[in-house]
Amino acid sequence: MTRLIAVFFALLFAGVVAAEDRYVGYYYPEITSEEDFDRVVRASQGAGKAVRIDFVNVLTAAQLEAPESPRFVFFAKGEGAKTLVLVALDDEIFSTLYRARALLAQLTVSVRRGGFFRQEELQYVATFYDLLQLMQFDELVISDGTSWAHRVNFKR
Repeated sequence: MTRLIAVFFALLFAGVVAAEDRYVGYYYPEITSEEDFDRVVRASQGAGKAVRIDFVNVLTAAQLEAPESPRFVFFAKGEGAKTLVLVALDDEIFSTLYRARALLAQLTVSVRRGGFFRQEELQYVATFYDLLQLMQFDELVISDGTSWAHRVNFKR
């Protein structure tokens, strides 16, 4: 009887967790760690869904135009496309969260070279996370696509 009750509660809580993140088990495994990012370098001008989707489209187009095959993919999900998902396509690029963070640091270099950060005089202080914050993403989920997923919550 005790075992039956334990199974019941396990199923109940699994349903609650699945309801909170419907992408778990489809695009990435269970969230294994998370962090909050609450730095705001500049007030946002109200970036909308179209801006976030265009951003993902530009990143994807750049990857597909490169001579090598992409090793990870970006896509936006959720209401208003406010969740940015980054999933590895091979077993090495994000074999650890530290390697995933290194890639995000590399993406910081790319966005700092862009016109927006130069125009706003943010090229020496802003990071990739700051860009996502400015674009009003609510969260970033990074995953190796097999065993772990890390969520970054953007607080405003």
